[in-house]
Amino acid sequence: MKSMETKIRIEASPENVWSVLIDLEKHQEWNPFLISIKGEAKVGSILTNKMQSTEKKTMEFKPEVLVVDENREFRWAGKLFVKGLFDGEHYFILHDNGDGSTNLEHGEKFSGLLSGTLLKMIGADTLNSFENMNRALKQRVESMGEEVRNAG
Repeated sequence: MKSMETKIRIEASPENVWSVLIDLEKHQEWNPFLISIKGEAKVGSILTNKMQSTEKKTMEFKPEVLVVDENREFRWAGKLFVKGLFDGEHYFILHDNGDGSTNLEHGEKFSGLLSGTLLKMIGADTLNSFENMNRALKQRVESMGEEVRNAG
């Protein structure tokens, strides 16, 4: 199994990060990687995700939600064409730093017959896409905190 993981510190509580991450229909407003997510964040449900790489290539896939642990973890598993060819388990894990900030782990575990070959082709772009999404999530969540502070 091959994996790819990114991390980012977000100056907001896990609850605030979670509220943006789990609001699937609004990803199209801020997320440069997962430009559309349709479905319900509920274990066992099937999402329809449209992703766009940093090279502007788009692909749609239909992963199954595996974990929805409020304010802690969101995870799904998907496949390319058929299971066992190129499978991925995508995850977001939130760590409460105890100081009003959150560390986000965002990554994917890959398996299947073509995982090595395909990751050599798309690995760098995929990692860049994850990092772009992390930065966009950070900006979205932190700017929401500023709006609340400015309104108060």
